[in-house]
Amino acid sequence: MSPSDSVASWLQLEPRRPGQVPLRCWWARPAVSAPRGGVLVLPEVFGINGWIRSVTQRLAEAGYAALAVPLYARTAPELELGYGPGDLALGRSHKERTSTDQLLADVALAADWLQPQLPAPAAGLGCVGFCFGGHVALLAATLPAVAVTVDFYGAGVASGRPGGGPASLELVPLIGGTLLCVCGDGDPLIPPADVAAIATALSAANDARVLAAVPALPHGLVLLEGGHGFMCSARADHRPEAAEQGWSLLLNSFEQVLGAPGGLGRA
Repeated sequence: MSPSDSVASWLQLEPRRPGQVPLRCWWARPAVSAPRGGVLVLPEVFGINGWIRSVTQRLAEAGYAALAVPLYARTAPELELGYGPGDLALGRSHKERTSTDQLLADVALAADWLQPQLPAPAAGLGCVGFCFGGHVALLAATLPAVAVTVDFYGAGVASGRPGGGPASLELVPLIGGTLLCVCGDGDPLIPPADVAAIATALSAANDARVLAAVPALPHGLVLLEGGHGFMCSARADHRPEAAEQGWSLLLNSFEQVLGAPGGLGRA
């Protein structure tokens, strides 16, 4: 598909349950054909900026209905930043004001809205997140609606969780679908000890699934050559080759679970 084969626009989602707030999302989907799956896109600390919108557009061009979800809906619902030092400081200041319960409530609202937009039967939703959004993607993977998640360089999952509490990695056993974590081998925000902790958590969850005969694809961890933010073409540490490898891993994960073009996906 090409950009002319997809459409995109801002979309306001209204709360459906207690604890939810309005969400200003970016919505991209195929213009003519029915989407072959739905994907939640969780942004970096910089909000739903031009690069995140380009990711949703690229997913739409690949045949998916993609919804970018704001992570600061309570403190900065329309945040859209660049990648300078001041932008980073502002984005991190809002990140420190989030909580796991609120983030999961917001992603659940987006998932509840997205599911009816898809042709039935659907194998569940995909989820992809970058940076802080990658951390939140691991949390979102515990939602029943999410069947496959790709977490790009989600820092901090081995040391805590938004709003405080034990490491988010402790929630991996609650993930019903498939989780793929993709990190840069030189990422200063995900040191070797954290990479080892992620590998251990995913391996233990896979072993438990085998013992319980759970029919799900195994979780995985992939290291690519690069630092933090290598997927993002707007960042100084962008690595084009690693970004293309990451994009291939993303599409392959979604196709395995949500289905290839013309397929219905895996249950």
